[in-house]
Formats: sequence, C-alpha cells, structure tokens
Amino acid sequence: MSPDLMTPGSVRSAAEVNEQIRALWLRSGGSLSAQERAEYELLVVEWAAAIAGQVVEAA
Repeated sequence: MSPDLMTPGSVRSAAEVNEQIRALWLRSGGSLSAQERAEYELLVVEWAAAIAGQVVEAA
C-alpha cells in the first residue's frame, strides 16, 4: 500500500483493516515480499490505531 493511500486518522474500522491484512496474507501465500511486508506494517499500525479508537469510544 502506498503511503499516499493512507490518511492520518484513518476512518476504517479495525475489522476492515483486519480483513485487508488477512487478504494480504492469502495473496502472498504466507511469505511476504519486501513490498508486501511494508504494506503489512502500515496495515498493522492502522489496525492498532483503529483498536485504540474503539477502546476510547467504548470507555
């Protein structure tokens, strides 16, 4: 995923981002290339931010 496609304060839910992570692993066959690894890392950061946002909203 290009950094241009990432927007600060993503509005996607953790479930949406998690689905993208799962799809990435399926596409890669379980072994990530350098580009896929970079995409994965961005997705994990976005997922963690979404989870943190959900926890704050629930509190």
